[in-house]
Amino acid sequence: MKFSAALTTFVFILPLLSGQAFVAGQRNNGKNQGNKGAAPPPPAKNTGAGNNTGAANNQGAGAGGDPQTSLTLDPKVISAGFEKTGQEVPTAGQVASLTSSNNFINFCLTVNKPLTNGLQTKTGSCNTAPLGVIAATTNMPSSKFTNPVNGQDIAANTPFDITMAVKNLVTGNFVNAASNYYAAPQQVNAQGNIMGHSHFTVQAIPSFTSTQPLDPNVFQFFKGVNGAAVNGVLKETVTAGLPAGFYRCCSINTDANHTPVLVAVAQHGSLDDCVYFSVGKGNGANPFNGGAANTANNTAAPPAAGNTTAAGKGAATNQPPANQQKGNQQKGNQQKGKGGRRMVARLSRDY
Repeated sequence: MKFSAALTTFVFILPLLSGQAFVAGQRNNGKNQGNKGAAPPPPAKNTGAGNNTGAANNQGAGAGGDPQTSLTLDPKVISAGFEKTGQEVPTAGQVASLTSSNNFINFCLTVNKPLTNGLQTKTGSCNTAPLGVIAATTNMPSSKFTNPVNGQDIAANTPFDITMAVKNLVTGNFVNAASNYYAAPQQVNAQGNIMGHSHFTVQAIPSFTSTQPLDPNVFQFFKGVNGAAVNGVLKETVTAGLPAGFYRCCSINTDANHTPVLVAVAQHGSLDDCVYFSVGKGNGANPFNGGAANTANNTAAPPAAGNTTAAGKGAATNQPPANQQKGNQQKGNQQKGKGGRRMVARLSRDY
């Protein structure tokens, strides 16, 4: 009986000691966890707006980090105006804007498109780079072709220069279009002018009086004008000239990353220029010389679109393929006198 009583007492006390040890262990564990918790937690995954809207991860400028490498949105750059639909005072025909309380940082998660990621994706993509510095109204770019001019007729298949006067655009600034397309915000220089470059594109038109929209995929000449303007004028040579026909020549003024130039207001004159000219049609085709247009010439069909030109080849060429670039100048696959084919422009790195 004594043995049984002692055993009973021992068994009764053991759970109490075990419980105390367990509680003590929990306390020690908590202390250890607390010590481990002194280190900053890993940054939240960038999978949703709720995870990255503050400086809680000690990644932002407020915590002494570099805001340009941080994966969190610094509250100082949140644009509260983005939360407005624009329909606070409804206007007939006006649609509501998309809204965001976090600068649309995860917008591309809402669409079924690949990220642009610096590439020219023909099937479309979603770009994540901010628009950047918007040029003031006093710094809006402007351009005007000086050759050819409207209504001018030039000789067929003969080299000629395209020249364009430009202002408020710091030309000669271009990035690699194959890897950095739309991949950075627009920048301006100390004077507020956009850092960028221009492009010349020539498309055949049915006539001077044609009203049909053109296919942007089809052009007879395209050149990224990568050099800086000389005395305010850009120049590129159409080395092989153009076949007889009617043409529209336009500029595409962009920032360094090939984004069309962005300015401070919606109401402004065109930031680009276009001219209409003929090739091998004579002065009778000119509708700008007091109305003496030659009707027969003025309605002639455009030249066979199978012939295109690119600077630097000296012969009629097919639209240049991608991945053939030296010094960011186009090279074309040579095409000799094969008319009747509709030329569809291929993706070129000469952007």
